[in-house]
Amino acid sequence: MTPTPAPLHWKLVVDAADPHAQADFWAAALHYEIEDNSALVERLLQLGALPGAATVEFHGRPAFRDLIAVRHPDDPYDEASGTGLGRRLLFQRVPEPKTVKNRLHLDLHAGRDRRDAEVERLEALGAKVLRRVQEPSGQWVVMSDPEGNEFCVQ
Repeated sequence: MTPTPAPLHWKLVVDAADPHAQADFWAAALHYEIEDNSALVERLLQLGALPGAATVEFHGRPAFRDLIAVRHPDDPYDEASGTGLGRRLLFQRVPEPKTVKNRLHLDLHAGRDRRDAEVERLEALGAKVLRRVQEPSGQWVVMSDPEGNEFCVQ
């Protein structure tokens, strides 16, 4: 009998013009934590494996210039690198702007009784309401994050 393979670890990678601003938005939106990779960044700088130009100061600590992640606060993470080992979103800098509708999006489940308050909270963080949907299968609000990536609030 062939053993069942272990589930794969994964992360959702999101292209961004400003990964750090996206991390700030999504950490606040999801009540996630921004990963602290400063120990890893400092170690790579000391070894000469990472040029200083590939780093920035972010929230008072060194960070990678072109990528940063947010993770669920209850999930495990590697203490040596600060990298999450569970639910996480990684934002990576890309040169081109978003031009078409997402092929993949997040659905945030606030609950019907909290949906309107959650939409208002997300708007205060910089999201925009694109449309409100009412269908026989349910109701939700289609929104976009500060860089125009669509997501839904149910």
